[in-house]
Parts: sequence; C-alpha cells; structure tokens
Amino acid sequence: MAETFARPRFGEPREPKNRVNPGSRLIAMIDFVTASHLRAGAFLLLCGLLLFLPGFFNIPPIDRDEARFAQATKQMVETSDFVDIRFQDDVRYKKPVGIYWLQSAAVETASALGLPRAQLRIWLYRIPSLIGAIGAVLLTYWTALAFVTRRGAVLAALMMCSSVLLGVEARLAKTDAMLLLTVVAAMGALARVYLSWQRGEDPAHPPWAWPAIFWTALAGGILLKGPLILMFVGLTIVTLAILDRSANWIWRLRPVWGLTWMLVLVLPWFVAIFWRAGDAFFADSIGGDMLSKLSAQESHGAPPGVYLLLFLITFWPGAPLAAMAAPAVWRARREPAAQFLLAWLIPSWIVFEAVLTKLPHYVLPLYPAIAILTVGALERRVLSRSWLRRGAAWWFAIPAIMSVVAVIGAVTVTRQPVFLAWPFVAAALIFGLFAWWLYDDNRAERSLLNAVVAAMFLAMAIYGVVMPALTPLFPSAEIARALRNVVCVGPKAAAAGFHEPSLVFMTGTSTLLTDGSGAADFLGQGSCRFALVEARSERAFAQRAEAIGLRYDVATRIEGYNISQGKAISIAIFRSEGTE
Repeated sequence: MAETFARPRFGEPREPKNRVNPGSRLIAMIDFVTASHLRAGAFLLLCGLLLFLPGFFNIPPIDRDEARFAQATKQMVETSDFVDIRFQDDVRYKKPVGIYWLQSAAVETASALGLPRAQLRIWLYRIPSLIGAIGAVLLTYWTALAFVTRRGAVLAALMMCSSVLLGVEARLAKTDAMLLLTVVAAMGALARVYLSWQRGEDPAHPPWAWPAIFWTALAGGILLKGPLILMFVGLTIVTLAILDRSANWIWRLRPVWGLTWMLVLVLPWFVAIFWRAGDAFFADSIGGDMLSKLSAQESHGAPPGVYLLLFLITFWPGAPLAAMAAPAVWRARREPAAQFLLAWLIPSWIVFEAVLTKLPHYVLPLYPAIAILTVGALERRVLSRSWLRRGAAWWFAIPAIMSVVAVIGAVTVTRQPVFLAWPFVAAALIFGLFAWWLYDDNRAERSLLNAVVAAMFLAMAIYGVVMPALTPLFPSAEIARALRNVVCVGPKAAAAGFHEPSLVFMTGTSTLLTDGSGAADFLGQGSCRFALVEARSERAFAQRAEAIGLRYDVATRIEGYNISQGKAISIAIFRSEGTE
C-alpha cells in the first residue's frame, strides 16, 4: 500500500501530513484535547466517568466474587482487624490484603463523613475499582507516549477506556481493575528503561523516577493479587533478553535498591498474617487458589483459544482495528518498540490459553499492549486492506446484538419494556453504524471515535437502565429490603437453600447459613427472628417446625433467579410468632 508520508519506525511516529477528516467534529475534539497533556488527561478522566458511572451506584452486589470481597471487607471494618481476612467464620486467604485495605478506606472515609449505613452501600466498595480503571486508562496514555504521538496515546487510552471488559471490572468490587493499574504502571516504566537502552542513551545520572514507579507498582500488584504481576513482568524481561541476547538494561532499574524497597512495602503484612495464621495463607493462596487454576477450578475450565474468541467482544470497540493492525504489527516485530509490546503480550497470553481455568478478566492486563500496537499501526496507516476490513461491521454488530439481548432479557425477566433504555440503544446503534459505514484506512480514527461514543450510549442503556431494573436477578437486595421494614429491634436471620454471599452482605454478618431443619430450630429460639427458606427446603422446614411445635407466620415471599446457579428460586420469609 502506498503511504502519503515518510514511514517512521514503529515507536518513532510522525504526524501525518494530511489530517484525517479535518471537518469532523469528533476529529476536531481530538485536535483540541491533544494540544496539551493537561487537556488529554482531563478528557480521558471525563470519558472514564461517562463510561464507568452508569449503574455504578444502583446495581446491587453481584454474586459471587464481588459479594465475597465486599463481605470480607465489611468484617474488617466491623472488627477493626485489618490483618486477617474472613468471610463469616471461615478464613478467606485466596488473595492478599491490598484490595480489602482500599475498600476499607473507602467505607471508613464515608462513615467519617456521616454517610448513613455506609457499610451496606456496595458502591463504596467499588470505588477502588473505579479509581483503578480510570487510573489504568491514564497510565495507558502515559505508557503509550513512549511509543506513539500524544494523539495516538489518547486513542490507545480511549480503546482501553471503552473496552467491554474494563467497563465490567470498573463496576465490580474486586481486584482486577486495581491490578491493571499496577501492571500498566510497571510496564510503562519498564518500557522507558528498555527503549532508552535500545536508543543507546547512557546518561551520567540515570533517573530514579522510572525504577521508583516500577518497584512500587510491583509491590502494589503483589499486595493485590500475589505474584501474578511478577509473571507479566518476568516473562517480558526473559523474552526480551532472549531476543536481544542481552539483559544489561535491567541494571538501569536499580534492582538492589528496588528489591529492598519492594520488600519494605510488602513484607510487613505477610509477616503479620504468618504470625496470625501460620502457613495457612500461603497454602490457601498459592496451593489452593493459584496452582489449582492449572486444572478446571470451580467449573471454569475451557480449551485453548477461548480468550482469542472472547477478545472480539471483551476488547470491543478496539477489536476490529486490532485485527486489521495484526499483519503490520507482525511485520514490525523486530523493531524495538513493537518487540517490547509483543513481549508483554504474547508469552503471558500463551500461558493463560494453556491454563485450564479461564475467566475473561485474566487477560485484561495484556490489553494495553494491544491498544498501543493497534494505534502504532493506525498512525502509520498500515492497517490491513484485506478481508479483515470486513471486521468494521463488528462496530455495528455488537451494539445491535447486546441491545436486543438486553431489551428482550429485561422484558422476559421483568415483563416491562424498559422504554427508558431505548433512546440510548438507538444512539448506540446510530454511532455504531457510522463507525462501520464511514470506515476505510484513511478514516479509521473517525470510525474508532464513533465506536467509542456508541460504547458510551451502550453503557448508559445496559448498566444505567436495564441492569438496575432486573430486580428478580438480585433476590438478596429484595430480602434485605423486606427485613429493613420490620418493626422489631435487632432482627436476626437464618437462610436455608439460598446461601449466596450477597445475602450475608445485605442481611448481616451474623446471618446463619443452614438447612430447612436448622432454620426451624433457629426460628424457635426467640422473637425478632426470620427464616429465609427457599422452596426446595420448605418441606424440611415444615417437618421440623411441626416436630418441635414451632408456631410461625409467613411475612412475604420473594420470587427471583439465582444467577450463580442458573435457576429460578422462591424464598419464603418466615417470622417467629409475635414478630411484626
């Protein structure tokens, strides 16, 4: 393909002589925000808020991981024990303490500011994930500046910001958005050190900033999710050392001082938990959680290639451009910048595809590398003009499919047409259609921007309107609402047949998880007690109640759906006699 300007090396881009669609309002907006780093950062922050805030406050806790993390944090706050990690009476040693500290800080701050019932507001526990997602977007911009122009860095950050997978993780009170932040920070610093070595720069006084960011990010990643961040960094360094037949540049990271600093940050808690629990934490987190993923853990097994298929959805709207950029990226694989990004991406991706346990968020820390590689090809105007161009239709297909599924699902579950979502759905379809119809190699940037706008409207429709309306999918919230309306003091609850973590979070740490017979015994031990009995456990409850002469009333019945088990449920709330 003939190019309209001198072709730079990957990672040393020049601005095109002919600007793309100078009359386009979206292009003009990008021209404005890329005039300075301050504008670019403010723009990306605004985009993050527009993409991540819909549904952030009003989607109830999601089973099971989010509710487990939130409940363990709630118990930390309740007990003021910020070393041990527990879910009710059971230890929860699968992950280190980092995310629990961050969530505790958010809840404690809200409580200190006078927010009522702060410990029960799930959105407070999601604040670290929101900060992590937006921080990762801004750090993607910072990392991309080592490879592409400021304009390209903004586009790479927008790809991350609008990606489906990051949008999901920004709304879940768990580790992955914050882990992404630490990985991008570490890799951004590592890239600058490596590229300065490749350029032959040998400053008399090497900067401390890059090693400081690198080792601090490693410490943060370890406290969040154990040694996983070391895998991303380690595989990248080993791959580059093999390809270059040298790893002398590692000394620019000041490893002696850096390792010391990292240990200063991470060792205190590890020593404290070892003092408290012996080797139980290391046995559960490394042996019970990490190594068990080599097999199909918790029925999440899948064959190799699944992540590649999911990528078309989870990295939308960036996925079509990434596919078109792939041939050019491979041709440039030995250029230092592309080599670094591919070393970040390919070895870890192979590991995840080889491991039997597969969850979509595992590969999230690799997406910034894909975004930067894609923008590198876009800036050089070397996107594929082969059959891969047909992938531009994906910009329209995803909003169409997701909108139809969301609206039909809402009508099926709630018997309501959710009219409020329809204008947002229509806008998402229109901008997705523009992205598809207007695409060619010279308008790729404009198509991407239209697709990002489509992603914004899609987020407003699905997260902001449809999901909060699906109340049958969140029975724990309905149960907690019913218990808040009782007039007795200090209500206590026992659950039979429905033991999801969200129920414990919403109804209280003391909620007893038992069977039908145990719920009847619990109800007979005093007033202001409630038995939450799923229909499949009602027979055992009734038989035991008759055997012990228990007299009780039916407060209400809640119909819903257990998304963790994929089945409809019906929960009767029984109350001890005399309780209102």
